[in-house]
Amino acid sequence: MAARNKKTNKKAALLSTPVEHIDFTKFDARPIITAMGKMSFTSRDTARAAEIFNQMLADPKCSIVLTLAGSTSAGGCMQVYSDMVKYGMVDAIVSTGASIVDMDFFEALGFKHFQGSQFIDDKELRSLYIDRIYDTYIDEEELQYCDHTIGKIADSLEPRAYSSREFIHEMGRWLKKNSKKKGSLVENAYDHGVPIFCPAFVDSSAGFGLVNHQVKNPKKHMVLDAIADFRELTDIKLKAGTTGLMMIGGGVPKNFVQDTVVCAEVLGHKNVEMHKYAVQITVADVRDGACSSSTLKEANSWGKVDAACEQMVFAEASSVIPLIASDAFHRGHWKKRKRRNFAKLFK
Repeated sequence: MAARNKKTNKKAALLSTPVEHIDFTKFDARPIITAMGKMSFTSRDTARAAEIFNQMLADPKCSIVLTLAGSTSAGGCMQVYSDMVKYGMVDAIVSTGASIVDMDFFEALGFKHFQGSQFIDDKELRSLYIDRIYDTYIDEEELQYCDHTIGKIADSLEPRAYSSREFIHEMGRWLKKNSKKKGSLVENAYDHGVPIFCPAFVDSSAGFGLVNHQVKNPKKHMVLDAIADFRELTDIKLKAGTTGLMMIGGGVPKNFVQDTVVCAEVLGHKNVEMHKYAVQITVADVRDGACSSSTLKEANSWGKVDAACEQMVFAEASSVIPLIASDAFHRGHWKKRKRRNFAKLFK
């Protein structure tokens, strides 16, 4: 296809308006969050979620885990999550592979996501090698470069088993020397000792690069150890004691981090604290019995989340997480928090 060799005029026109990532430090959401607290429905839920997040930040015993599922990073919230790490508002991250690789690492390589339309002819997009996430476009040729870069990082490593946390740490190390855009989530997490876990890592652009690595090195290749992911994240829960969860979307990251409480008990640890604080922002429907949509009160029945300080917010996350993060930033509880540097647990 011609689009694979050079950008046609049509392709260039479609990829002409980059998504601009919102900076929550540039506006003060405290007045609107306060006002929303006096309203009803999702507005009041959002205000209570902001209140609980501030309680996490103000509690000196509380370590905070951010979970990411869905495409909010591509849609304009990439800097929100990176700055939460930068300002010490997050101590560990559990994510889908797409949020870390296809979105954050991809932009750290110098590429962008673009504003588009959900009403376009997708066959035309395919002919131009443009991938669509609802109303957002990605250049497939650039995404394949990202895939190959992941493969090259894998090629450089000793052929053994790695947790996803270890491999993403190596991605951060690589970005320190090679990133085109500074301040990515992966690089900031590397700089500040915030471990990132992707328990379903190959369900992303990383998967293509790692398959390529394994095919090229059939007898000596690195592999990912999802069991090590679970063990390491449980080690963090045991070290942290009191924990709070800020969950964007649901899926594997949500269940994975909640299950650390149960895993610690199965390992024989007594009186393991449930996650004391929990906020989930999701559009999933609770009626299908899926983990993504299950309420935090339901998680209490499993012994995972304390029911005292939890809040579900049924909203598309890119519309509310910038407000919650801005409110927390300007209230300033993060300024007194000590960084946990949980990455040091695994050196």
